[in-house]
Amino acid sequence: MKTVLITGGTRGIGKAVAQEFLTQGYEVILNYCHDEEAALATQSEFNMQGFCPVLMRADVSDEEQVKDMFKEVFRIYGKIDVLVNNAGISKVQVIQDTTVYDWEEVFGVNVRGTFLCSREVAESMIFSGGGCIINVASIWGEVGASCEVAYSASKGAVIAFTKALAKELAPSFVRVNCVSPGVIDTEMNAHLSEVEMEELINQIPIGRLGTGEDVAKACVFLAENSYITGEVLSVGGGFAK
Repeated sequence: MKTVLITGGTRGIGKAVAQEFLTQGYEVILNYCHDEEAALATQSEFNMQGFCPVLMRADVSDEEQVKDMFKEVFRIYGKIDVLVNNAGISKVQVIQDTTVYDWEEVFGVNVRGTFLCSREVAESMIFSGGGCIINVASIWGEVGASCEVAYSASKGAVIAFTKALAKELAPSFVRVNCVSPGVIDTEMNAHLSEVEMEELINQIPIGRLGTGEDVAKACVFLAENSYITGEVLSVGGGFAK
C-alpha cells in the first residue's frame, strides 16, 4: 500500500486531499501544527468512515521538528511514496503594514516548510527508486494579488522551487509538480466580504468557487501519472487565463 504525507492535512484543502487519498487506498499521514482539537476531530471523522489516518504534529517551518516528524514516519512506514506540501498561511494587508516578521512568517511556512519537507523526503525517495512531491501553490503566485504581497511572493517561490527540484530529481525517478488553486471555498478566504466574493466569482469563467475536492482530485492525478514532472497545474476554473 502506498503512503502519503500531507502537511496541513487536517483542515481546508489539506483535509480534502486526505479524503481523496484515503478513498484511493493510500496510507495517510496528516501533519498539523497548532490546533490539536481540530486535528483529532478530523481523525475521528475519518475513523467513522472506516479509515485510519495517522496524526503527526510539527511546525513545518522548524527544521528540528520537521526532522523529528520524518524520522518517526520512516520508523513506522519505512518510506513515503507521496509528499503533499500543503501547509500555508496568508496575511491580508497593504505593504506599508507588512512587517519583516509578517514577511518571514509567511515565507517560513509557505517556502521554508516546503523546502524542509522536500529535503527530508528526497533521499528516501531516491533510495527507494522513485516518488512524488506535490507542492500546493496558488493562482496568486502566478498573477499576484493586491494586499497579499507576501503570500503571492511566497507562492511564486514555491512554483520556481517546484520547477528547479523537478529537474534535479527527475533522473532519480522522483517527480515534483505543483497544483495552483484559484479561489477555493475555504477558511483562508473567509476574510472576503460578500461583495468581494461576488466580484471574484464574476471573474471565474466556470462561474463558481472551487472546492477542496477539485484540488484533491488534481493532487491524486499528479500522484498517479508517472510521466508528469515540473508542471504547474492550475485548478481555478479558468481564472486569470
